[in-house]
Amino acid sequence: MKSTFLKAGHLPTLVACFAYFDLSFAVWVLLGPLAVLIAQDLDLNAGEKGLMVALPVLAGAALRFVNGILVGQWNARRTGIVMQLVVIAGLLAAWFFGVNSLPQVLALGLVLGVAGASFAIALPMVSYWYPPEHQGMALGLAGAGNSGTVFAALFAPTLAVALGWRNVFGLAALPLIAVFILFFLVAKDSPNCPPRKTMADYRRLLKTSDAWWLMFFYSVSFGGFVGLSSFLPIFFHDQYQLSPVTSGYFTASCVFAGSFARPFGGALADRIGGTRALLAIYAVVAAVLFIVAKGTLPDVSELTVFMIGMIALGMGNGAVFQLVPQRFSHDVGLMTGLVGMTGGVGGFYLAASLGYAKQFTGSYSFGFAFFAMLAVAAWGGIAAVRLRWRRDAALPAGVRI
Repeated sequence: MKSTFLKAGHLPTLVACFAYFDLSFAVWVLLGPLAVLIAQDLDLNAGEKGLMVALPVLAGAALRFVNGILVGQWNARRTGIVMQLVVIAGLLAAWFFGVNSLPQVLALGLVLGVAGASFAIALPMVSYWYPPEHQGMALGLAGAGNSGTVFAALFAPTLAVALGWRNVFGLAALPLIAVFILFFLVAKDSPNCPPRKTMADYRRLLKTSDAWWLMFFYSVSFGGFVGLSSFLPIFFHDQYQLSPVTSGYFTASCVFAGSFARPFGGALADRIGGTRALLAIYAVVAAVLFIVAKGTLPDVSELTVFMIGMIALGMGNGAVFQLVPQRFSHDVGLMTGLVGMTGGVGGFYLAASLGYAKQFTGSYSFGFAFFAMLAVAAWGGIAAVRLRWRRDAALPAGVRI
């Protein structure tokens, strides 16, 4: 299986897309690990802190849709080059000119959203290189770039304490420049790329219920992952009075678990089918979030529960994207943009709702409980479409849905 996978596609492109995705995700959620220090300096309340870390997620969601269009019009490689240059320039500008107010932080968040939109470039670029029987593994490996959020949580608070949080933006641009050079030199578009798409193609997809189901499923799995990745530094600091650095370490543990579970989710979906995998995954996610909503656990126990939840969410991300090319084999690029967009919307909602729940109720419980209900709804959705998808699918031997 391993040898056939290595021969099936284009390994340099897979590596370059992973690196691009990985470092882009690190800067996409960069405001989360820095949020405690930024909030102290700029005197932000709980709602403003939630908005600060949620806005890059929302911007990334909207720009994923834009990138999906650009990938269809230009090609993935050209779009990736342009978007990487925008993020590098934005970080260097923030470092050079400074960030001294909430509006300036929010403006930077919009630029960081460009990095989050890398999803709609890297995944279709990899997908077009690999046959159906290897889609789960290929997209799981490329999508493991989620692990970039680990680097942000691990290193950003320590560097901010030592050098000042504003200087972290300049430092973050350096590895992005290295990845840009790698991507420019080795990443290639597949000869199997589909013809250019138009807005009419998007309208065609949005008329199908299956597209909306996949968008909803990903808004829960990826939305939960990225929303928690952005907000957990604030949560651990406020809930348990941990230092910014310790909160970052706790968050990094959760994000590490979820990021590296994604390929296993894709591989599991290849083996037993994405719908069957998601039934188990959403049940675990709902249970974890209901436990957290009770708010009665000590910090280490809370960390353990969050890690279990992030593993489930990471596996869910891989499983959803095993289903995308099976249901929309000729529209992977378009669907990646649409599905990725709604994943970001889910993350924006979770991060923002947790901040406002704390501000208006004094507790995070309502925010966690409501998102748990969304996971229950996703479980019900999978159960509703599973039999029809399996009945209607005309897939090669050995491919499961």
